Amino acid sequence: MKPPAIPIEYITALMPIYRFRIPTAYLDENGHMNMRWYLAIFDDAGYPFVANFGMTLDYHAAHHTGGFDLEHHIHYLKEVRLDDMVTIYSRILGRSAKCIHYMMFMVNDTQTALAATFECVNAFADLTIRRTASYPEAIATQIDKQLEIDLKLAWSAPVSGVMSV
Repeated sequence: MKPPAIPIEYITALMPIYRFRIPTAYLDENGHMNMRWYLAIFDDAGYPFVANFGMTLDYHAAHHTGGFDLEHHIHYLKEVRLDDMVTIYSRILGRSAKCIHYMMFMVNDTQTALAATFECVNAFADLTIRRTASYPEAIATQIDKQLEIDLKLAWSAPVSGVMSV
């Protein structure tokens, strides 16, 4: 199912969280980026995304916490090719005591086109017991500040319809 068209200006008005140029090693036999690398780029973008809320690698190491992806969906929209520059933008869709529902958008800057979307439900985790846990208050407050901004956007996120918190 193809998501509704979103004007690129709507996406690029979001805060960019990660930029990456596509190397030769990411190409497949069709001459474009192999599907496995989309997830790798979205995963790499996840670190600066959660760092915005205080969940840095140093924070997690000091508190024996982390994040667990519970579910995600990638929608491939346009080819990404060698040396294309992509930028990842994010939008929070919802939050519970333990989970965040969000989307990331991969914009191919070289082609000025939305290349892929990534929808995810991620849980905060207490790694001492390897279970999900409630967000600490300071982190929850930071997530909620961004959620409030994102809920006011004038456009609907192209969600899969099978995930929520």
